[in-house]
Amino acid sequence: MGMAQKRRIPWREKTAQAIDRLDLPPSLAADQPRMELSGNRGFYMDRHKGVLSYSTAAIDINGGSVVVRLWGSGLQIVAMTDDELRIDGLIEKVELVE
Repeated sequence: MGMAQKRRIPWREKTAQAIDRLDLPPSLAADQPRMELSGNRGFYMDRHKGVLSYSTAAIDINGGSVVVRLWGSGLQIVAMTDDELRIDGLIEKVELVE
């Protein structure tokens, strides 16, 4: 009668398979946040899921599988989009909370 239909593989699954096959770093996975610290004065994160709490002394960021907590002084969110976040100030500690 009809031909068997091929199962469509979701984009995220295809990406994960390709990263695994090519032995690439897991940070390239589409659903994993990527963080970058510039000395102790700047922090950049992409693929975040939002800011959970914010003050000039501490900022909690939802990274999906982990909460990223920045401690410091004079912390301020300089730029934020749905995917990217940039924070400036004196960063004294970065903590990953599962």
